[in-house]
Formats: sequence, structure tokens, C-alpha cells
Amino acid sequence: MSTNFLKKSFIKGSELQPAMQGDGFEFSLGAPESGFSVFLADRTKKVHFIRHAEGTHNAATEETGTNHCLLREKGAQAKDHPHYDARLTAKGIQQADQLREYLSMRPSGGRSFTAFDLVVVSPLTRTCETALHIFGKPRAPGIPAFLDDGMAPSNTPEFRSGLKVPAPRFLVREECRERWGHYVCDGRRDIKEISSEFENFDFSEVLTDKDAFYSDERESDDHCCKRALKFLEWLNARPEKCIAVVTHSSFLRHLFGQFGDNLHATDMDTLQRMAGNCELRSIVLCSHGNKDGKSIEPLRPPPEAPSTVVLKEMDFFDP
Repeated sequence: MSTNFLKKSFIKGSELQPAMQGDGFEFSLGAPESGFSVFLADRTKKVHFIRHAEGTHNAATEETGTNHCLLREKGAQAKDHPHYDARLTAKGIQQADQLREYLSMRPSGGRSFTAFDLVVVSPLTRTCETALHIFGKPRAPGIPAFLDDGMAPSNTPEFRSGLKVPAPRFLVREECRERWGHYVCDGRRDIKEISSEFENFDFSEVLTDKDAFYSDERESDDHCCKRALKFLEWLNARPEKCIAVVTHSSFLRHLFGQFGDNLHATDMDTLQRMAGNCELRSIVLCSHGNKDGKSIEPLRPPPEAPSTVVLKEMDFFDP
């Protein structure tokens, strides 16, 4: 699917207009010759999108040169495939460790390193593993930041001065999982199984234990794009100002492909191109105000078919 398809389908009708004020819009796009746009700071937050590190499925497709190795064999169940809900390779773990080291040395927010208020994680195993290797053990759900004894990275002046830096919460959301269906790597294990492996990850906002979305049929481009925008609405409603999102390449392509028409060609390519394994892509999310205050519904599984069992009237009462 091309970026042009995404633009034609989802950008039309929502193009930004210069200097829109009032009616819930609080942003200003400068005249083209100015080269700038101005946004109110309290409508913005930094979001650091990270594609998961290399998984076994990535290594398999690179080795074979095709995605055929990720298809369910006829008569077999997808969950029995060796790349179902794929894990990280040794190379992937090394990639995540390298990004952890980079963030510990990248100045941000007045510190000599980058600290995060929240880490949002796709429920697939490879994203959970990536998050754990990059950010370390998360703060336990329900524990306030002031009770966490976390420290700044050991190579920083903040550490040497004894600065306490609470570990971020890890919140798992189905909305940012990979485009599902068809390929076995994009199904997930039961939450009961995954949550037992990843201590202190908050799975409380996942609605079903079993994967209610994965099937042999690929999620449509249209649905994945709309799901991505709903995820932005959810991020916008969060109170945190510095958020990391550990997610997947196709999801990011469907998300970023809907933005950037008015950017310089180089910037547009940087935003919309396919993300590499463990690539960090940082953006500033700005709310225009028209989606603020909306109730954000969680991603719900498709409704089950109604029961066809007919009960006698007497069956509704105790004898």
C-alpha cells in the first residue's frame, strides 16, 4: 500500500487551514514565507515512538527473502507456528540495549538524559521485551512516583548527585499493536500467559484474555488508519507530557502516512518512511482542540454472533 493511498483516503477533508482561531481551534500556521507554525505549549506533548527490536520473524524473512515463512500451514493452528507472537533475537536484545544507552546520554527536559512519564506498549511479546530492555523494570501499577526509589542512569551527573528519577509506568494497549491477521507473528498469546512473564506491566486496560482480533484475514488499511488516529486521541487525553510508545512498523506506517503533506520533502520522508528495528522517532503531538474532552472508547473485539439456543419459558425460573 502506498503513502498516496493513505493521503487520498484520510487526509482529504481534514487539511489544516492557516491561522484558525476560535471554535475549539487554538493553533496558528504561519504564512508560507514565514517558515514557522506556532502552537500553545499546553496543547502539546512529546511522544517518542519506538519500533520493536529485531524479532525471530524479522530474521526469518530476511534469511528467506519472503514473508511466506510467516503463514499458517494448512490444517495447523497459528499459535503452534514457531514465529507466532515472535520473540526478540539476540541481535534484537542488543539493539534495545543500545537504545537504552543512547537515551541515557541524550539531554532532555533540563537533564543530561531522557526520562519518561509513561511507556505505552503493544501487548505482543516482542514489544514487551523491547520495552523491558530499553527502560528496565517498570514502576508497579498503583505506586505513586514519589514512592519509587529509581535513580538516574549511572553515567550521569544526576546519578552522582543522588537524583531520584521514578521509573515510568508501563501501560499495555491493544490500540498500538501491529496490523493484525494473516501473518502468524502478529497474533498474541493469552494475556494470562504474557502478564506472568512481564512483572509490573499494567495489562488492566486490555479487555480480553485471548486474542480477539487475529485471524487469517488481514486487518484493512482503512481500519488500521482509523485505529491509529483513535490512539492519538487517547494519547492526547493522557495527563503525561513525555510518553514513549513501543509499537510496530506497519502500525507506524499507517499512522504517520496520514500526516506530513505540508512538510519539506526531506522531513516528510523522515516522518513517513518505514521504521527500522528499534528505531526512535520523536514527535510533538499538538491538539487543535476539536477532539479534546471526547470520551475515548477502548478497542473492543468484534461482537460475537448471537446465541441460537431457544430456551423454554420454564428454563428461566428455578423449579
